[in-house]
Amino acid sequence: QAISDATRKRVQTVVRKNHFIPNAMAGSLVTRRTNTIGLIIPDIVNPFFPELARGAEDRARQSGSNVILCNTDEKPDQEGTYLAMLAKKMVDGIIFAHSVELSGTASAYQTARIPIILIDRDWDSENIKGKILVDNTNGAYMAVRHLLDKGYRSILHIAGPLKTQTARDRVEGYRKALAESGIAFDAEKVISGSYTTDWGSQAVRSILEDRNKYDKFDAIFCANDQIAIGAMMELKRAGYRVPEQIGIIGFDDIHMASLTDPALTTVRQPSYEMGWKAVDLLLEFLDQPHEEVRKIILDTSLVIRDSSMLHQPVDQQL
Repeated sequence: QAISDATRKRVQTVVRKNHFIPNAMAGSLVTRRTNTIGLIIPDIVNPFFPELARGAEDRARQSGSNVILCNTDEKPDQEGTYLAMLAKKMVDGIIFAHSVELSGTASAYQTARIPIILIDRDWDSENIKGKILVDNTNGAYMAVRHLLDKGYRSILHIAGPLKTQTARDRVEGYRKALAESGIAFDAEKVISGSYTTDWGSQAVRSILEDRNKYDKFDAIFCANDQIAIGAMMELKRAGYRVPEQIGIIGFDDIHMASLTDPALTTVRQPSYEMGWKAVDLLLEFLDQPHEEVRKIILDTSLVIRDSSMLHQPVDQQL
């Protein structure tokens, strides 16, 4: 039975007078949607992820949804805790960039029973309904190809954690570019660690201390910009000139990459677009559920700045 205009007006008057706020949980029992999305990222300090989170938040806001941001500090146990918390809050879905270690999370994927869109880092599990990734192999290939085109020949790779598919794909791109130039891949020239500035500094210290193993290298491809910034700082502390003696190239194109001295050549990831498209894919699934895992692979682009532009003959290098 229709509600009369008089009754509607009386109800609206009471609502305004008492500052009534609708109960979202009660509403969700009718719509089966809470208009809330979980976003789990591994490291909020890494400048790549805030830009990704901004893209996700902007797309969610456009759709009338809210985002709950969870930072795991690369701890799988914390991931499991957040998955359980988000399940209790009845979020509609989760955008998830997982940690390096997956041992504490794999079972939580199943128990959460919430649609998940993976972002940045690849993994397979029952609840994963979509993936937003970039072509890491081609991005790394472009980076090393650029160094080779500039005349560099002995190129080290300071990698991220090789337990992640992202890091392994970047090693594959490095290997592919070397092979095209007839340069044999040397596994000892790949030094793997974490995606941090401290790791970049630490790796370069180790390289400089072991001159027998790393003799006469003339460039370093770093798996992200934070590593590259740490590597440049350490080389400069040790008295080497970048780019006059050693070429450096990173990956991500974070804001700081253009502000370093010299400005950092890098591979740009569309981080904002990744966050936006992840929410877009989740909303699409919620409106029209599907069985297949939909994967979107975004392109990267090379951003050439000063850190790879000047090169001396190899015999003048380390």
